[in-house]
Amino acid sequence: MFNLVLSIFFSSLIFVIFKLFKTYKIQTVYAIIVNYITAAGVGLIFAKGPLNISEIPNYSWFYGTILLGTLFIVVFNLMARTSQELGVSVASVATKMSFVLPVVFGVLVYSETLNIFKLVGILLAMGAVYLASIKTTHIIISSKSLVLPLLVFLGSGIIDTSLKFAQAKHLSGSDYPLFSATVFASAAFTGFIFIGVRSLKIPLKVNVKNILGGIALGIPNYFSIYFLLRALQDELLNSASIFTINNVAIVLFSTLLGIILFKEKLSPKNWTGIVLAVISILMVSLM
Repeated sequence: MFNLVLSIFFSSLIFVIFKLFKTYKIQTVYAIIVNYITAAGVGLIFAKGPLNISEIPNYSWFYGTILLGTLFIVVFNLMARTSQELGVSVASVATKMSFVLPVVFGVLVYSETLNIFKLVGILLAMGAVYLASIKTTHIIISSKSLVLPLLVFLGSGIIDTSLKFAQAKHLSGSDYPLFSATVFASAAFTGFIFIGVRSLKIPLKVNVKNILGGIALGIPNYFSIYFLLRALQDELLNSASIFTINNVAIVLFSTLLGIILFKEKLSPKNWTGIVLAVISILMVSLM
């Protein structure tokens, strides 16, 4: 459980750092690339034993990290576009609701069981994520524009599901740092291709603030994944419970940090979501 708490803490810290990006006018796209380089570097530092880069492709999980790293960049850009076109609330809800996919995967593939209390807790968690995340009273979304949040939902869910699959089938505890580092390195490589293509239209300029922002983001980003993988080893909670608690608690904790650090105002719907989040976490984790 302690590993899950740490994953939630570092994941919530990422949202705080993103909030500070706007304050310090840090260009998110470039900071994200630096973030992945930093996260990969942290993973290499924590990798156990002698490290031979040339041997990494021999690991059974290597090709999966290429796909995961690519998904990280693609989903990030989909989230950014969804936020710009439909609003941050829609992007947030689509991202955090994605915990449903790894939950279903765990039940169907690993035959994980959910008692009535956990099932009700998961349903409450879905309502909690929606109510706690929504920031506007009226959101009108056309059927055509539903494509973006749907892609964010699927992409985020596939990432979490893939992490569970890798942890269950291909990883031992000692592999976590190197696996995480390779995923982030793959994301950085994909990001370099992205900004390389973009630089053909918009000249690339080195900005110290973007680099510092990326470093600040990369460290908690690495540990959010590392401790999530460790949490998935927990014998007391199945993956369905872990992903539910993880995503709902991130919404809860990041919302509370927004109130404390940035004096954000919450609507009655948001407060209702927070109460439901607490109830759902208790039901999923303790019953």
